[in-house]
Amino acid sequence: MTPDLSRLAMTVLQPGYAGASLPDWMRGALDQGLGGVVLFARNHPLDRAARQIRAHSPDAIVAVDEEGGTITRFEVEHGSSVPGNRALGVVDDVKLTERVGRQLGRMLAGAGVTLDYAPTADVNANPANPVIGVRSFGPDPDLVARHTAAYVAGVQGAGVAACAKHFPGHGDTTTDSHLALPTVHASRDLLAERDLPPFRAAVEAGVRSIMCGHLLVPALDPDLPATLSRAALTELLRGELGFDGMLVTDAIEMRAVAAMFEPGEIAVRALAAGADAVCAGHVTEDGLYALRDAVVEAVRSGTLPEERLAEAAARVRAVSAWYAGQAALRDQALAEPDDPAGLEAARAALTVTGAARLTGPPLVVEVNTRHSQAVDQVNPTGVTAALAAALPGTRRVPLEPGAALPPLGTGPAVLVVHDAARHPWVRERIEQAVRERPDIVVIDTGIPAEPAGAAHLATHGISRVSAQAAAERLTS
Repeated sequence: MTPDLSRLAMTVLQPGYAGASLPDWMRGALDQGLGGVVLFARNHPLDRAARQIRAHSPDAIVAVDEEGGTITRFEVEHGSSVPGNRALGVVDDVKLTERVGRQLGRMLAGAGVTLDYAPTADVNANPANPVIGVRSFGPDPDLVARHTAAYVAGVQGAGVAACAKHFPGHGDTTTDSHLALPTVHASRDLLAERDLPPFRAAVEAGVRSIMCGHLLVPALDPDLPATLSRAALTELLRGELGFDGMLVTDAIEMRAVAAMFEPGEIAVRALAAGADAVCAGHVTEDGLYALRDAVVEAVRSGTLPEERLAEAAARVRAVSAWYAGQAALRDQALAEPDDPAGLEAARAALTVTGAARLTGPPLVVEVNTRHSQAVDQVNPTGVTAALAAALPGTRRVPLEPGAALPPLGTGPAVLVVHDAARHPWVRERIEQAVRERPDIVVIDTGIPAEPAGAAHLATHGISRVSAQAAAERLTS
């Protein structure tokens, strides 16, 4: 038995914590070999958080979900400076996608982040998908594959490790894995044709990490979600796709797996299946050490081979070592002038039907569609702020799900919605607004339905630059 079995077990854990300052118990865990920490918006300012972690343990992985667009941790207050994947897929310029990835990589490099839990490599094959949507480059496997590779090249070209997710593909689901276990009803052949090409492309692009999703895929394993399935992680991802980098789980507190097993058992089963790092986004001090103890006990009882744990820890350390070796790339990237790729992409992605120009400050009715738990913001479209910057006096009225439209008045009016294609009640509000005000401007920040209104703008995502692009079109 390895004398430092406890340290090996700590190496494969990647927990988060609450608050703006690194807690003492997390410092103690880092002293005991904790392999990494994942940051969230709740840890702002994130650059300070990353510096605190790295100052205490220079080899620890500092990870963050920074996809751009809807999913941003660093720019949560005012919205992302780059549009999300769907907008990039609409533009379909892989060089621009690589520039956007590099822009994100530069931001993370400057903050001391080791690993970006991005890009989302899921093919959004099901328009009703409640958790992927605009986080995907689109519904076409070839398009998603080429942009996944470009995004990886951009982030890693700036000296920050990328992580393609959510293997083997979260696109054809109607269930949010934060809430319950989704099932992907696809044959093995369909998976190979539709869902796996982006992950193959990521592997070929040299992606340093892949995140597995909490997905039941009966064609691979009829009993266990991919996170806990050797057939999915070892036989398919390692064996057939040839991935030899770090495989990290999605957060184990998500109900898709948390409803099945206790956290310690999830960690042990995931490691045994082939995962190398266990993400525990919301964990207490006691919870972290309970995870460690469960892994140690599993090795001692023979449930988890010690060789498997050692292999997992080595892959975690390999990401840290890779990052340490990319200092020159990070220095080069940080010395570059700021690239306007984000705004350029947002402008190019804007899809406009009809013609309208706002000549005075409008009433902006923003429909507060509920986002998945992956999104930190409540309703961060930024459209009202962008319009107000050009047209002082712009007023915002939030509209909660199911609520009636407010009086639209006679002056300029804008209706902001999200994912109208997915929400019948949102489409009903649009129809009502157009009946009352045929001259209303409709802006959809998600997967749009058929255009309606005097002008219809689809931004294909939520970001500060997407809102700016829409405001520019309406006011200039």
